[in-house]
Amino acid sequence: MKFTIATLTVLIAFAFTSSQNEKGFKVEYRGALKNIMHKGDLSAQVDLNDFKDSEHLYALGAVENLKGEILILDGQAFISSVKNEELVIDSSFDHKATLVVYAAVRDWNSIDIPNKISTYEELEQFIEHSANEQGIDTEEPFPFLVKGTPASFDWHVIDWPEGDTEHSHQKHVESGLNGKLEKKAVEILGFYSKHHHAVFTHHTTNMHLHVKTTDDSISGHLDGITLGNGMSLELPAVVH
Repeated sequence: MKFTIATLTVLIAFAFTSSQNEKGFKVEYRGALKNIMHKGDLSAQVDLNDFKDSEHLYALGAVENLKGEILILDGQAFISSVKNEELVIDSSFDHKATLVVYAAVRDWNSIDIPNKISTYEELEQFIEHSANEQGIDTEEPFPFLVKGTPASFDWHVIDWPEGDTEHSHQKHVESGLNGKLEKKAVEILGFYSKHHHAVFTHHTTNMHLHVKTTDDSISGHLDGITLGNGMSLELPAVVH
């Protein structure tokens, strides 16, 4: 069956509406990491303009041809790319994605992250534990937010060389801009899933995270983090 852009837009809107009636959110995705990594398929899977009028949209992913990172927070776009070896962040939806994961979330519940939680792995465990306590089905994918000032975090914005057909996570990190920041306030969007390895999470983790500094100077893929004190986790408020 072939889908036109108009049909896809209707389907996206219907998915958002039906999911909110059921539990308050539903995670959807277009594209897959395995197609990028193993097949070298960097083609556009969806036009971000299809999402432009979606209310309370949260999304992350990669621009077509792996020429940038996608982050959308409550309908506001932060599309980062590399131009002349400098980071550029665009607020428009005039981009296409080779991979995008998204959900519409109107209401969030905030949870204090204990100061003893420090590493990426500890954060992943805390998110699953907290989601279970909040009544979120952790056998299904769900979005989350992490806010505050980490001790440090590693980030990158991909700028894949045209014609390179051999993919690895390390090459993705090193292909564009990357860096490490300390004690910089951030907002992190993540999607958690136990069952989407090589689809929208890598095989070593149940999470895919993108980060933006609150001063909007950096936006990109989150590669690692050491949490700081007083940070918070936000989970979708479940409709019962």
